[in-house]
Amino acid sequence: MVATGINTGTATGSPEYAHAAPTSFWALTLGTIGVVYGDIGTSPLYALKESLAAATGHAGSGTLTREMVVGVVSLILWALIIIVTIKYVVLVLRADNNGEGGTLSLVTLAQRALGHSTGITIILGMVGASLFYGDVIITPAISVLSAVEGLKLVTPAFEPYVVPLSLVILISLFAVQRFGTASVAAWFGPITTFWFLVMAVGGLMHIRDDLSILAAINPVHGLSFLLNHGTAGLFALGAVFLSVTGAEALYADMGHFGRAPIRTAWLGLVLPALALNYLGQGAMLLAHPEGLENPFFLLYPSWALLPMVILATVATIIASQAVITGAFSISEQAMHLGVLPRFRVMRTSETEKGQIYIPTINWLLLLAVILIVVLFESSSALAAAYGLAVTGDMVITSCLLFIVAWKFWRWSPAVAALVIVPFLAIELVFLGANALKIPQGGWFPLLVGTGLFILMRTWRKGTRLLAEIAHRGRPPLSEFMRMAESSSVPRVSGTAIFPTGNAQDVPAALLHNMKHNKVLHDHNIILTVVTEEIPRRPDDGRVSMEKLSDRFSRVTVRFGFMESPNLPKALRAAGFDLDNASFFLSRRALQASAHAGLPLWQDYIFIPLARSASDISDQFCIPGDRAVEVGSRITI
Repeated sequence: MVATGINTGTATGSPEYAHAAPTSFWALTLGTIGVVYGDIGTSPLYALKESLAAATGHAGSGTLTREMVVGVVSLILWALIIIVTIKYVVLVLRADNNGEGGTLSLVTLAQRALGHSTGITIILGMVGASLFYGDVIITPAISVLSAVEGLKLVTPAFEPYVVPLSLVILISLFAVQRFGTASVAAWFGPITTFWFLVMAVGGLMHIRDDLSILAAINPVHGLSFLLNHGTAGLFALGAVFLSVTGAEALYADMGHFGRAPIRTAWLGLVLPALALNYLGQGAMLLAHPEGLENPFFLLYPSWALLPMVILATVATIIASQAVITGAFSISEQAMHLGVLPRFRVMRTSETEKGQIYIPTINWLLLLAVILIVVLFESSSALAAAYGLAVTGDMVITSCLLFIVAWKFWRWSPAVAALVIVPFLAIELVFLGANALKIPQGGWFPLLVGTGLFILMRTWRKGTRLLAEIAHRGRPPLSEFMRMAESSSVPRVSGTAIFPTGNAQDVPAALLHNMKHNKVLHDHNIILTVVTEEIPRRPDDGRVSMEKLSDRFSRVTVRFGFMESPNLPKALRAAGFDLDNASFFLSRRALQASAHAGLPLWQDYIFIPLARSASDISDQFCIPGDRAVEVGSRITI
């Protein structure tokens, strides 16, 4: 159960309360290039290399052919056009939930459209979110490893230092997350813009090596390659999907930057630069097939090799930012949907509400990333694990998008199917191709996804069970007040404040105080906290009070999303006398049992999660000498 029990849902506020002007469109677009497109922008480091390596490795001759090169480049270009451009940039970005994106935003929209919470939408959302976390773990590892491995081209003496150096870079990246997306984007945007320009120039320099590579623009060559190469074509297709990893993070990061900057950056710079680079790599390989070992770095002259390795390393650090910020957004949505405990969420921008940092998620991800780097040790080994989680997440997104288009956008079922089923069909083909890599490493994201799904399912089931137990036999608030005021229980002086997440319900602490202590205070305040969609709220109007009866009042305290909510300070500023007041907090001691509630194995998952949730007294700055915890033992 969420330890706070406080309502932190949003309420619309007026923009005049903001202390800072909104970030300009072009500043957001520059930040988008750095944060949102860092992941997909580093795919040229390994996507074409791994795709052609898969094709030659499973082909009978094992020789790189012209048909392979042109066909694979064609598949990559059209994957970028169909999946990223048409599906995500044009269509999926329309499906925002108050500016937020990601799989769980689609779940919220689908539930709103259906008018109720359905098991299938929640399950799809949990599966999609679980798979996305698998992507978040693999992306930083493969991106940084692929860049640092370029040092081996400078001199083989660097080979023993690839893994240690990669770990140092990754630890540093996660350590700076606390400074916020905006601070990071201010540095990352210009660097990544330069990276895309350098990629475009590198590709342009080599397209003339063999102009026949321009035939790859025709999708027929990609289809012909798949039809004529059997199993080799399928293995190559699984690796082709590496070129579009980052599309799901693009959608999850929408809350950090907004729809228009994301679209402008993609169409104006990112897509043209990627297309030119892949075409350049393909043309160079047609002229020099021996360059397959590392075609990206061989686009550049020998004197530029070391600077390019350094730039690529910086770019891959930035690439990891896209999925990390996406993980923060998805985690916050998961908390609101009740499938994850409510961890501490820190707002890092006064103008962009979606820019957040979640310390617990950040450090858990770092531990997982370190583990996978140590386990797999190279980008080629990780390539086998990559793709399966992202493909599965994209399939989930398409299924949820159909519901949103049909019920929320009011498209007819036929039109929704006509638009979305082709994407789903393509993604299912990619999913099948990536499934071939399960024995080589694809098991890892499946293992992560399965574990997280069990965790989310257990948390949701456990919190629902706790809510049922808590409300069992609890009277309506109006009935309780009449009973309390007419009872003969002794009255004590002072004010009792009962924080609760539902102002219409009887707080558990109030109920237990009456039941066990058998006293009623002269004044009893049922208090709720609301976080508004403005960075800071002035003291004037922060606290509102509704008198329910002679002894009971309902108080609402509002904070901006950038504020550290200090309840005592806010109440004193509004004129409340807290010298004779106490905060009564509800505390549940959970006890595992094989004969009640959850199965015993789920108890051992749920109870530690409940203990890890943020503490209400810390969250709202309630001093220990003013807090009275009323506990109850619950067997779950």
